[in-house]
Amino acid sequence: MSVTETLASFVVESRPQDIPTLTYDEARRALVNYMGCAIGGAKEPALENALAVLLPFTGKATAQVLGRSETCDPLYASLFNGIGSHVHEYDDTLPKNYIHPSIPVASALFAYASANRGTAQAVSGQEFLQAFILGFDIESRIGNAVYPSHYEAGWHITSTTGVFGAAAAIGKLLKLDTQQMIWAFGLAATQAAGIREMFGSMAKSFQPGRAAQNGYTAALLAQNNFTAGEQVLEGPRGFAAVTALEYDLDKAIDQLGKHFELHDNAYKPYACGLVVHPTIDACSQIREAHNIDPLTIEKIEVRVAPLVLDLCNKKDLQRALQSKYSIYHAAAIGLARGKGGLREFTDEAIADPVLSNLRSRTHAVADDRITEDQADVTVELKSGEPIHFFLEASLGNIERPLSNVQLDEKFIDQATLVLAQAQVEELLAATWAIGSCDDVGSIVSLAVHKEK
Repeated sequence: MSVTETLASFVVESRPQDIPTLTYDEARRALVNYMGCAIGGAKEPALENALAVLLPFTGKATAQVLGRSETCDPLYASLFNGIGSHVHEYDDTLPKNYIHPSIPVASALFAYASANRGTAQAVSGQEFLQAFILGFDIESRIGNAVYPSHYEAGWHITSTTGVFGAAAAIGKLLKLDTQQMIWAFGLAATQAAGIREMFGSMAKSFQPGRAAQNGYTAALLAQNNFTAGEQVLEGPRGFAAVTALEYDLDKAIDQLGKHFELHDNAYKPYACGLVVHPTIDACSQIREAHNIDPLTIEKIEVRVAPLVLDLCNKKDLQRALQSKYSIYHAAAIGLARGKGGLREFTDEAIADPVLSNLRSRTHAVADDRITEDQADVTVELKSGEPIHFFLEASLGNIERPLSNVQLDEKFIDQATLVLAQAQVEELLAATWAIGSCDDVGSIVSLAVHKEK
């Protein structure tokens, strides 16, 4: 079989018992993290703007937008869910390919579950978890095959591969056969889009939202036998050849069904681009160990992996979203505040004179001896005293994962910005218990915004 057919058959033929218990456990962690991000971002200007413009064009209002009071058709709910859950840059990330994997898949799945609540097509927690795991696996495996060439070319890999994950997940719930799943992948491929130039703007979160919407669309069309090219990944003008100068499709099927990509997932302790997490972590540890007054700092040198400067070399910040991609802001908040929560990436934060001063004193150097999970920081005080710290592995990555308790704290910190405390606690408990839920649409109903 071709790689495309192999992946399609894997999704179609997968049985719940084929997936290990530990993988289901990790899926619940990913969904708790996702739901917290979706609720936390529900009032952000990017989503407010998108709803104001696009809601009048939506179809029959059967699906709930997470963290909002609005309803719309499930395709647009997928888009809106994707924008809200990604806008804070607090969602999960696969360090090996820099995909934010849960956003396209979960955004589409929760929209589907909401639209089918109380119907014969209601989605059980078991079905939902299996579809999520499979969609996650497909998008990451396709990402593995084209990374790093695809990413280096400027593609936003979360959206370009996320569309396949959403198609696979929704296609599984729709019970597509292998031929239809191949068509769904083809329809996903021809809608794959998103470029890294959008980082630091509202368009960045629009891209994985559109991937969720487009993947859902691909599955629906395929269900109705809307045909597509069948050499989706391996064809001479297929996804891999068109979007990557170098690729290895064997990586897409390596240990298929034996290793699930969810086990390589990481959850962010900081609300910004993953590659600046080591800098925040290192600077926070310096602050804690030496009790530094930011006003006594003369200069800061941060040595990081070359990709960090490629992605996050923003120094002259004009808006809050840019600060999430600034190595200079990362150093500043670590040294001045010792944390990187939502409040560290606001317009107020970038205007803070203490943070502005530290950004101006920070010098970042690309060093190919340093991995993307490390940071080498030297702080020179005005007294002339140097303080050096090398961070071996950043908090939140595979070697230092967030615990379930830390995921709970992160969920509550975000969701209470939008929902009442009691509602947040009920939603958190329900999301952890999703596997035993008879109708996942009922969980979405707990995420409706009500006036506090």
